[in-house]
Parts: sequence; C-alpha cells; structure tokens
Amino acid sequence: MENEKRIVFITLGCKVNQYETNAMAQKLIDAGYKVVEYGEKAEIYIINTCTVTNMSDRKSRQMLRRAKENNPDSKIIAVGCYVQVSKEEIKKIKEVDIVLGNEEKKDIVKYCDKLLEKKTENKENVEDISKIKEFSEFGKITYTEKTRAVIKVQDGCDRFCSYCIIPYARGRVRSRKPENVIEEIKRNC
Repeated sequence: MENEKRIVFITLGCKVNQYETNAMAQKLIDAGYKVVEYGEKAEIYIINTCTVTNMSDRKSRQMLRRAKENNPDSKIIAVGCYVQVSKEEIKKIKEVDIVLGNEEKKDIVKYCDKLLEKKTENKENVEDISKIKEFSEFGKITYTEKTRAVIKVQDGCDRFCSYCIIPYARGRVRSRKPENVIEEIKRNC
C-alpha cells in the first residue's frame, strides 16, 4: 500500500526497553501505522537506545546511522536512555530527525505524525527525568515481538551508586499502581 505508514523499531538494551518498544508499537499500530522488520523500507525508524556501557553508547550511535543508510529517505527518531543522558551528543548526529527522552516515549504517535507532516518544531524533546514523580502509563499493550510478554512494574532508582547511570537515565523510583499491573497481566494471558 502506498499510503501505508511503516515503522521499524530497533531496540537496544534491557527488558524495560523491550517493554517500552512494544508499548510504542501498540500505540502506533492503533493509530494506523504498520510495524515492519529491519531491512524493509519504512518511513520512520525508531531506535530505542541504551547507555549502560560505553559499548552500548557506541552501538546506539551506529544503529542511528545505519538506519538512515538502509533508507536515505526515512526519518530517524532516537529515543531512550542514551538520549536521556547524552542529548547534546545525539543532536549532533545528522541522520537523526527527532530526539526523545524516556518520558516522551508515551507520546510517540504525536511525534511520528508531526514528522511525516513535516511539522516538527523541535529536534530535541527531552524532559528532565529527575522531576518526574509519577509512573507514566502507556495504555493498553498487547503487541509483543517475543513469545513471552514483559510487564513493567517500576521505573527508576534512588540509589545513585557511583558506577551506575540508571538514576540519570530513568529518574527516581516510580511504581506502577498494582491494579494496572493486574489488568495488564489478565489482558495478556
């Protein structure tokens, strides 16, 4: 279909990123987008980045560039932990069209729509994650690219260990309401 809006997701890192990729995919599918495999042509490539190690930072940068090589006419959205802690570095990568932090993932449809309509005001949309006090729900999630579903119950960390970047990438601890976790489990079983 010519008017079909196709999306490719590339997910680096942990199960939390896998969960959030599934959540973004669900939102986009519900909005009329089609998720396709890497290697297929797509209008938008969304790279959900990781920053746990220097190697994960490097892989995130490589994937941002490779996506554009796969389809030079595509739009590239960088999201995730590496973006959250290194947005200035990501903004310098010329292949990237929009930079979204972890909190902005829940609004992915809005950003994709604006990108395709060529109405993007800001290349950078990264909220200060340390100011987020409540768990951000993604809504109903049934899409999964794996055979086992992943359920997210908490985000962030309050420990600030000298060797760990998680509190800076994910913010302070925020827990999900138990009833929302139970509802999601029931829906996906």
